Amino acid sequence: MLLAIETSCDECSASVLERNAKNRLRVLSVKTFSQVAIHRPYGGVVPEVASRNHLETVSQIIDDAIRSAKVKPSELEAIAVTNRPGLVGALLVGVSAAKAMAYALDLPIVPVHHLEGHAASIFLDQPEDFPLWESANYPLLLCIVSGGHTNLHVVQTPPDEWPKNFLKSTLVGRSRDDAAGEAFDKTAKLLGFPYPGGVKIDQMSQGANPKAFDLPRALPQKAVHDFSFSGLKTAVSLVVDKLKASGELESRKADLCASIQEAIVDALLSKIFLAAEKYGCKSLAVVGGVAANSRLRKRLETEWSQHGLKHPPIFPKMEYCTDNAAMIGAAGAFRFAQKGFLTQPDLLRLNAIANPES
Repeated sequence: MLLAIETSCDECSASVLERNAKNRLRVLSVKTFSQVAIHRPYGGVVPEVASRNHLETVSQIIDDAIRSAKVKPSELEAIAVTNRPGLVGALLVGVSAAKAMAYALDLPIVPVHHLEGHAASIFLDQPEDFPLWESANYPLLLCIVSGGHTNLHVVQTPPDEWPKNFLKSTLVGRSRDDAAGEAFDKTAKLLGFPYPGGVKIDQMSQGANPKAFDLPRALPQKAVHDFSFSGLKTAVSLVVDKLKASGELESRKADLCASIQEAIVDALLSKIFLAAEKYGCKSLAVVGGVAANSRLRKRLETEWSQHGLKHPPIFPKMEYCTDNAAMIGAAGAFRFAQKGFLTQPDLLRLNAIANPES
Protein backbone atom coordinates (compact mmCIF):
# COMPACT_ATOMS: atom_id res chain seq x y z
CA MET A 1 0.00 0.00 0.00
CA LEU A 2 1.59 3.23 -1.15
CA LEU A 3 0.69 6.94 -1.00
CA ALA A 4 1.95 9.08 -3.89
CA ILE A 5 2.24 12.87 -4.13
CA GLU A 6 2.70 14.98 -7.28
CA THR A 7 3.27 18.77 -7.26
CA SER A 8 5.82 19.31 -10.02
CA CYS A 9 3.91 22.01 -11.90
CA ASP A 10 0.27 23.12 -11.82
CA GLU A 11 -1.51 20.01 -10.57
CA CYS A 12 -1.64 19.13 -6.89
CA SER A 13 -2.38 15.41 -6.74
CA ALA A 14 -2.33 12.51 -4.29
CA SER A 15 -3.11 8.85 -4.86
CA VAL A 16 -3.20 5.57 -2.97
CA LEU A 17 -2.16 2.41 -4.83
CA GLU A 18 -2.02 -1.25 -3.95
CA ARG A 19 0.31 -3.80 -5.45
CA ASN A 20 -1.00 -7.36 -5.29
CA ALA A 21 0.77 -10.70 -4.98
CA LYS A 22 1.24 -10.86 -8.76
CA ASN A 23 2.85 -7.40 -8.76
CA ARG A 24 -0.10 -5.80 -10.53
CA LEU A 25 -1.03 -2.22 -9.63
CA ARG A 26 -4.51 -1.17 -8.56
CA VAL A 27 -5.39 2.48 -8.04
CA LEU A 28 -7.53 2.89 -4.93
CA SER A 29 -7.91 6.66 -5.21
CA VAL A 30 -6.69 9.72 -7.10
CA LYS A 31 -7.45 13.26 -6.01
CA THR A 32 -6.18 16.16 -8.13
CA PHE A 33 -6.61 19.90 -7.98
CA SER A 34 -5.77 21.56 -11.30
CA GLN A 35 -4.60 25.18 -11.33
CA VAL A 36 -5.49 25.78 -15.00
CA ALA A 37 -8.14 28.38 -14.18
CA ILE A 38 -5.72 30.19 -11.84
CA HIS A 39 -2.97 30.49 -14.48
CA ARG A 40 -5.23 31.14 -17.51
CA PRO A 41 -5.24 34.96 -17.12
CA TYR A 42 -1.43 34.92 -17.44
CA GLY A 43 -1.35 32.71 -20.54
CA GLY A 44 0.82 30.09 -18.82
CA VAL A 45 2.03 28.77 -15.48
CA VAL A 46 3.38 31.36 -13.02
CA PRO A 47 5.83 29.48 -10.73
CA GLU A 48 5.24 31.55 -7.58
CA VAL A 49 1.47 31.31 -7.96
CA ALA A 50 1.75 27.55 -8.47
CA SER A 51 3.88 27.06 -5.36
CA ARG A 52 1.59 29.10 -3.12
CA ASN A 53 -1.50 27.26 -4.34
CA HIS A 54 0.16 23.91 -3.66
CA LEU A 55 0.80 25.08 -0.10
CA GLU A 56 -2.89 25.85 0.29
CA THR A 57 -4.18 22.56 -1.14
CA VAL A 58 -1.67 19.74 -0.57
CA SER A 59 -2.78 18.73 2.94
CA GLN A 60 -6.44 18.52 1.94
CA ILE A 61 -5.66 16.63 -1.26
CA ILE A 62 -3.62 14.03 0.65
CA ASP A 63 -6.34 13.66 3.26
CA ASP A 64 -9.01 13.27 0.56
CA ALA A 65 -6.97 10.59 -1.24
CA ILE A 66 -6.49 8.53 1.92
CA ARG A 67 -10.16 8.83 2.90
CA SER A 68 -11.35 7.98 -0.61
CA ALA A 69 -9.15 4.86 -0.66
CA LYS A 70 -10.75 3.80 2.65
CA VAL A 71 -7.40 3.09 4.26
CA LYS A 72 -5.80 4.33 7.43
CA PRO A 73 -2.44 6.11 7.44
CA SER A 74 -1.12 3.25 9.59
CA GLU A 75 -1.81 0.84 6.68
CA LEU A 76 0.55 2.67 4.32
CA GLU A 77 3.91 1.01 3.66
CA ALA A 78 5.68 3.78 1.74
CA ILE A 79 5.32 7.27 0.31
CA ALA A 80 6.33 8.11 -3.26
CA VAL A 81 6.86 11.73 -4.27
CA THR A 82 7.97 13.59 -7.39
CA ASN A 83 11.26 15.27 -6.51
CA ARG A 84 12.42 16.11 -10.07
CA PRO A 85 12.20 17.75 -12.56
CA GLY A 86 9.78 20.66 -12.40
CA LEU A 87 9.23 24.05 -10.80
CA VAL A 88 11.49 23.92 -7.79
CA GLY A 89 9.10 25.79 -5.49
CA ALA A 90 6.22 23.54 -6.47
CA LEU A 91 8.33 20.41 -6.04
CA LEU A 92 9.43 21.55 -2.59
CA VAL A 93 5.83 21.61 -1.38
CA GLY A 94 5.26 17.97 -2.28
CA VAL A 95 8.67 16.83 -1.06
CA SER A 96 8.21 18.62 2.27
CA ALA A 97 4.75 17.11 2.76
CA ALA A 98 6.07 13.64 1.96
CA LYS A 99 9.03 14.01 4.33
CA ALA A 100 6.79 15.19 7.16
CA MET A 101 4.39 12.26 6.73
CA ALA A 102 7.19 9.73 6.34
CA TYR A 103 8.91 11.01 9.47
CA ALA A 104 5.69 11.01 11.50
CA LEU A 105 4.59 7.55 10.35
CA ASP A 106 8.12 6.05 10.20
CA LEU A 107 7.73 5.16 6.52
CA PRO A 108 10.29 5.01 3.70
CA ILE A 109 10.19 7.60 0.90
CA VAL A 110 10.59 6.72 -2.78
CA PRO A 111 11.83 9.73 -4.80
CA VAL A 112 10.38 9.63 -8.33
CA HIS A 113 11.47 11.29 -11.55
CA HIS A 114 8.39 12.88 -13.12
CA LEU A 115 9.08 11.34 -16.54
CA GLU A 116 9.42 7.88 -15.01
CA GLY A 117 5.94 8.49 -13.68
CA HIS A 118 4.64 9.10 -17.20
CA ALA A 119 6.49 6.00 -18.40
CA ALA A 120 4.90 3.89 -15.64
CA SER A 121 1.39 5.23 -16.31
CA ILE A 122 0.73 2.53 -18.91
CA PHE A 123 0.84 -0.11 -16.15
CA LEU A 124 -1.98 1.36 -14.06
CA ASP A 125 -5.13 -0.75 -13.68
CA GLN A 126 -4.04 -3.16 -16.41
CA PRO A 127 -5.39 -6.74 -16.69
CA GLU A 128 -3.42 -9.90 -16.05
CA ASP A 129 -2.88 -10.46 -19.81
CA PHE A 130 -1.46 -6.97 -20.44
CA PRO A 131 1.37 -7.60 -22.95
CA LEU A 132 4.01 -5.44 -21.26
CA TRP A 133 4.10 -7.63 -18.16
CA GLU A 134 5.97 -10.19 -20.33
CA SER A 135 9.61 -9.90 -21.38
CA ALA A 136 8.77 -11.45 -24.77
CA ASN A 137 7.03 -8.25 -25.88
CA TYR A 138 10.14 -6.09 -25.61
CA PRO A 139 11.89 -4.01 -26.89
CA LEU A 140 9.24 -1.36 -26.38
CA LEU A 141 9.39 2.03 -28.06
CA LEU A 142 8.16 4.49 -25.44
CA CYS A 143 7.23 8.00 -26.60
CA ILE A 144 6.80 10.59 -23.84
CA VAL A 145 4.85 13.55 -25.26
CA SER A 146 3.87 16.17 -22.73
CA GLY A 147 3.82 19.92 -22.25
CA GLY A 148 7.50 20.01 -21.39
CA HIS A 149 9.05 16.91 -23.00
CA THR A 150 9.04 14.96 -26.24
CA ASN A 151 11.32 11.94 -25.86
CA LEU A 152 11.78 8.54 -27.49
CA HIS A 153 13.03 5.64 -25.37
CA VAL A 154 13.82 2.06 -26.37
CA VAL A 155 12.92 -0.01 -23.31
CA GLN A 156 14.30 -3.54 -23.13
CA THR A 157 12.72 -4.90 -19.93
CA PRO A 158 9.54 -4.83 -17.81
CA PRO A 159 9.42 -2.05 -15.19
CA ASP A 160 10.66 -4.14 -12.27
CA GLU A 161 13.96 -4.43 -14.13
CA TRP A 162 14.38 -0.81 -15.20
CA PRO A 163 17.95 0.36 -14.46
CA LYS A 164 18.64 3.27 -12.12
CA ASN A 165 19.57 5.48 -15.07
CA PHE A 166 16.50 4.31 -17.01
CA LEU A 167 15.66 7.61 -18.73
CA LYS A 168 19.24 8.30 -19.84
CA SER A 169 20.19 4.77 -20.87
CA THR A 170 17.09 4.24 -23.03
CA LEU A 171 16.89 7.67 -24.71
CA VAL A 172 17.18 7.60 -28.52
CA GLY A 173 15.45 10.87 -29.49
CA ARG A 174 14.26 14.14 -27.99
CA SER A 175 13.00 17.60 -28.92
CA ARG A 176 15.74 20.09 -29.73
CA ASP A 177 13.55 23.05 -28.80
CA ASP A 178 9.89 23.08 -27.77
CA ALA A 179 8.05 19.94 -26.77
CA ALA A 180 4.98 18.88 -28.76
CA GLY A 181 2.69 20.13 -26.00
CA GLU A 182 4.37 23.54 -26.09
CA ALA A 183 3.95 23.65 -29.87
CA PHE A 184 0.22 23.07 -29.45
CA ASP A 185 -0.14 25.68 -26.71
CA LYS A 186 2.01 28.36 -28.38
CA THR A 187 0.31 28.07 -31.76
CA ALA A 188 -3.05 28.09 -29.97
CA LYS A 189 -2.07 31.37 -28.33
CA LEU A 190 -1.37 32.84 -31.78
CA LEU A 191 -4.96 31.92 -32.68
CA GLY A 192 -6.32 33.67 -29.60
CA PHE A 193 -7.23 30.56 -27.61
CA PRO A 194 -6.92 30.65 -23.82
CA TYR A 195 -4.31 28.59 -21.97
CA PRO A 196 -3.99 25.64 -22.31
CA GLY A 197 -4.85 25.75 -25.99
CA GLY A 198 -3.84 22.30 -27.23
CA VAL A 199 -7.22 20.81 -26.34
CA LYS A 200 -8.99 23.63 -28.22
CA ILE A 201 -6.96 22.92 -31.36
CA ASP A 202 -7.95 19.25 -31.14
CA GLN A 203 -11.62 20.17 -30.72
CA MET A 204 -11.69 22.69 -33.59
CA SER A 205 -9.88 20.27 -35.91
CA GLN A 206 -12.75 17.80 -35.92
CA GLY A 207 -14.13 17.61 -39.47
CA ALA A 208 -11.78 20.31 -40.78
CA ASN A 209 -9.23 20.04 -43.61
CA PRO A 210 -5.74 19.07 -42.34
CA LYS A 211 -4.21 19.88 -45.75
CA ALA A 212 -5.60 23.39 -46.04
CA PHE A 213 -2.28 25.04 -45.07
CA ASP A 214 1.21 23.85 -45.98
CA LEU A 215 3.13 23.97 -42.68
CA PRO A 216 6.73 22.77 -42.17
CA ARG A 217 7.86 19.45 -40.72
CA ALA A 218 11.35 20.00 -39.32
CA LEU A 219 14.24 17.50 -39.27
CA PRO A 220 13.01 15.22 -42.08
CA GLN A 221 16.31 13.29 -42.17
CA LYS A 222 15.71 9.58 -41.68
CA ALA A 223 18.90 9.13 -39.66
CA VAL A 224 17.71 11.64 -37.04
CA HIS A 225 15.26 10.66 -34.31
CA ASP A 226 15.08 14.10 -32.69
CA PHE A 227 12.14 16.51 -32.96
CA SER A 228 11.88 20.23 -33.66
CA PHE A 229 8.81 22.48 -33.66
CA SER A 230 10.37 25.96 -33.76
CA GLY A 231 9.78 26.55 -37.49
CA LEU A 232 6.14 25.58 -37.11
CA LYS A 233 5.40 28.45 -34.72
CA THR A 234 6.97 30.99 -37.10
CA ALA A 235 5.01 29.62 -40.05
CA VAL A 236 1.73 29.71 -38.13
CA SER A 237 2.44 33.28 -37.03
CA LEU A 238 2.89 34.36 -40.67
CA VAL A 239 -0.32 32.59 -41.73
CA VAL A 240 -2.28 34.19 -38.88
CA ASP A 241 -1.02 37.66 -39.82
CA LYS A 242 -1.99 37.10 -43.46
CA LEU A 243 -5.48 35.83 -42.56
CA LYS A 244 -6.05 38.73 -40.17
CA ALA A 245 -5.08 41.21 -42.89
CA SER A 246 -7.59 39.65 -45.30
CA GLY A 247 -10.32 39.26 -42.66
CA GLU A 248 -10.41 35.47 -43.12
CA LEU A 249 -9.02 34.28 -39.78
CA GLU A 250 -12.30 33.33 -38.14
CA SER A 251 -13.71 31.62 -41.23
CA ARG A 252 -10.55 29.55 -41.76
CA LYS A 253 -9.56 28.96 -38.15
CA ALA A 254 -10.82 25.38 -38.05
CA ASP A 255 -8.79 24.39 -41.13
CA LEU A 256 -5.72 26.10 -39.69
CA CYS A 257 -6.17 24.18 -36.44
CA ALA A 258 -6.41 20.91 -38.36
CA SER A 259 -3.28 21.79 -40.36
CA ILE A 260 -1.33 22.64 -37.20
CA GLN A 261 -2.39 19.40 -35.55
CA GLU A 262 -1.48 17.38 -38.63
CA ALA A 263 1.97 18.98 -38.81
CA ILE A 264 2.68 18.13 -35.17
CA VAL A 265 1.31 14.59 -35.49
CA ASP A 266 3.26 14.03 -38.72
CA ALA A 267 6.48 15.13 -37.00
CA LEU A 268 5.80 12.76 -34.09
CA LEU A 269 4.83 9.75 -36.18
CA SER A 270 7.70 10.03 -38.63
CA LYS A 271 10.25 9.73 -35.83
CA ILE A 272 8.26 7.17 -33.86
CA PHE A 273 8.04 4.79 -36.79
CA LEU A 274 11.66 5.37 -37.86
CA ALA A 275 12.88 4.47 -34.37
CA ALA A 276 10.54 1.48 -34.08
CA GLU A 277 11.92 0.02 -37.30
CA LYS A 278 15.56 0.80 -36.54
CA TYR A 279 15.53 -0.78 -33.10
CA GLY A 280 13.29 -3.72 -33.96
CA CYS A 281 10.63 -2.77 -31.43
CA LYS A 282 7.80 -5.23 -30.85
CA SER A 283 5.57 -2.86 -28.89
CA LEU A 284 4.81 0.86 -28.85
CA ALA A 285 3.48 3.04 -26.03
CA VAL A 286 2.68 6.76 -26.02
CA VAL A 287 2.32 8.58 -22.69
CA GLY A 288 1.95 12.16 -21.44
CA GLY A 289 -0.64 14.86 -21.99
CA VAL A 290 -0.39 14.83 -25.79
CA ALA A 291 -1.17 11.09 -25.72
CA ALA A 292 -4.78 12.21 -25.25
CA ASN A 293 -4.81 13.94 -28.66
CA SER A 294 -7.50 12.33 -30.83
CA ARG A 295 -5.64 12.67 -34.14
CA LEU A 296 -2.44 11.13 -32.77
CA ARG A 297 -4.38 8.20 -31.36
CA LYS A 298 -6.39 7.64 -34.55
CA ARG A 299 -3.38 7.65 -36.85
CA LEU A 300 -1.32 5.40 -34.57
CA GLU A 301 -4.20 2.94 -34.35
CA THR A 302 -4.47 2.75 -38.16
CA GLU A 303 -0.77 2.90 -39.15
CA TRP A 304 1.08 0.84 -36.51
CA SER A 305 0.94 -2.50 -38.38
CA GLN A 306 2.90 -1.09 -41.32
CA HIS A 307 6.09 -0.70 -39.27
CA GLY A 308 7.00 -4.13 -37.87
CA LEU A 309 5.19 -3.79 -34.55
CA LYS A 310 3.46 -6.90 -33.20
CA HIS A 311 0.89 -5.17 -30.97
CA PRO A 312 -1.47 -2.22 -31.36
CA PRO A 313 -0.20 0.97 -29.69
CA ILE A 314 -0.63 1.23 -25.94
CA PHE A 315 -1.89 4.39 -24.23
CA PRO A 316 -2.56 5.14 -20.57
CA LYS A 317 -6.17 5.59 -19.60
CA MET A 318 -7.23 9.17 -20.32
CA GLU A 319 -7.20 10.13 -16.63
CA TYR A 320 -3.54 9.07 -16.39
CA CYS A 321 -2.26 11.03 -19.43
CA THR A 322 -1.99 14.43 -17.75
CA ASP A 323 0.02 14.93 -14.55
CA ASN A 324 -1.38 12.88 -11.67
CA ALA A 325 -0.15 11.15 -8.54
CA ALA A 326 -1.25 7.66 -9.63
CA MET A 327 1.52 7.52 -12.24
CA ILE A 328 4.03 8.66 -9.60
CA GLY A 329 2.76 5.86 -7.39
CA ALA A 330 3.26 3.35 -10.21
CA ALA A 331 6.88 4.38 -10.72
CA GLY A 332 7.33 4.48 -6.95
CA ALA A 333 6.01 0.95 -6.57
CA PHE A 334 8.47 -0.39 -9.13
CA ARG A 335 11.38 1.47 -7.55
CA PHE A 336 10.30 0.36 -4.07
CA ALA A 337 10.52 -3.26 -5.25
CA GLN A 338 14.13 -2.53 -6.26
CA LYS A 339 14.78 -1.05 -2.80
CA GLY A 340 15.11 2.42 -4.30
CA PHE A 341 13.81 4.16 -1.19
CA LEU A 342 15.13 6.29 1.66
CA THR A 343 14.59 5.65 5.36
CA GLN A 344 15.30 7.76 8.41
CA PRO A 345 17.47 9.74 8.80
CA ASP A 346 18.42 9.83 5.09
CA LEU A 347 14.92 10.73 3.94
CA LEU A 348 15.18 14.09 5.71
CA ARG A 349 17.92 15.08 3.26
CA LEU A 350 15.74 14.49 0.19
CA ASN A 351 15.56 17.66 -1.88
CA ALA A 352 13.69 19.02 -4.88
CA ILE A 353 15.64 19.20 -8.15
CA ALA A 354 14.47 21.44 -10.99
CA ASN A 355 16.93 20.20 -13.63
CA PRO A 356 15.82 17.00 -15.44
CA GLU A 357 19.44 16.07 -16.13
CA SER A 358 20.45 15.99 -12.46
